[in-house]
Amino acid sequence: MRVLFAGTPAAAVPSLQALLGSDHEVVAVLTRPDAPTGRGRTLRPSPVRAVADEAGVPVLTPRTLRDAEVQAQLRELAPEAAPVVAYGNLIPPAALDIPRHGWINLHFSLLPAWRGAAPVQRAVLAGETETGMSTFRIDAGLDTGDVLGMRGARIGPLETSGELLDRLAVEGAQLLVQTLDELAAGTAVATPQEGEATHAAKLTSQEAQIDWNAPAEAVSAHIRGMSPDPGAWTQLRGERFKVLGVEAAQAPEDLVLAPGQLHATRRSVFAGTATRPLALGTVAAAGKKAMRAADWARGAALTEGTAFDAARIQDAEEAR
Repeated sequence: MRVLFAGTPAAAVPSLQALLGSDHEVVAVLTRPDAPTGRGRTLRPSPVRAVADEAGVPVLTPRTLRDAEVQAQLRELAPEAAPVVAYGNLIPPAALDIPRHGWINLHFSLLPAWRGAAPVQRAVLAGETETGMSTFRIDAGLDTGDVLGMRGARIGPLETSGELLDRLAVEGAQLLVQTLDELAAGTAVATPQEGEATHAAKLTSQEAQIDWNAPAEAVSAHIRGMSPDPGAWTQLRGERFKVLGVEAAQAPEDLVLAPGQLHATRRSVFAGTATRPLALGTVAAAGKKAMRAADWARGAALTEGTAFDAARIQDAEEAR
């Protein structure tokens, strides 16, 4: 089957690679325009474009698909289906009927749960232990189209949203190819979404601030859900301090810490919460590279009273 692949970030790369290795013909790739990155703001191609260029697949980088000339160009490609993975651009109604089988989106949740921009992050933030992937035919709504395929996945107790997304991207690529195989064979079954829908809004830096007055399980979910971007943060000695992961280490039974209070052992660093101390994993002090919390603590001159600010900035402002 002739397919037009649409995707942009690294999470879309496994799907493109799987399609290039399948029986389907990737006639072109749609991706976002090259974007400035790094301190020098150098224009760099998207991860998807880099793979497509290496494979010799034609690449299209329109800023919008609303343009009639762009739509005409897509029609000339005559795709039978257009698989989509985190493309990051709106598919307008006028373009939805270009592929005969439609635009087939791989979404990293079990729809209708977590419709929106950050399904993986929101599932981890919510403390869920189960998630999955869905393929569905895009319609005019936000992730509301009929489901064509679905596959569940567990969320590990220490897994960050970044680690989970990497895993789902690989497993989801298999589901996407399977869905296209079924469409080509005429065996695909489209099923309307059922159940309560939840919205997965994009994460913000403001909401990434850690509330050490929350229970340990909630703090853990918050840290893992915000990692790697925007990164859960707190304040230490008046400066932002990121906590990018947690560890399974158990605190000594007699260790009692106030919310945000720190205690370092030879191999671990614990922070107090509303219920029990939590072992920190990867951290990044202001102006420093990310490192294991235990390595950071050895050079941080921690004292018995060292603590993160337990109160959230917005809470303190509201109390004034």
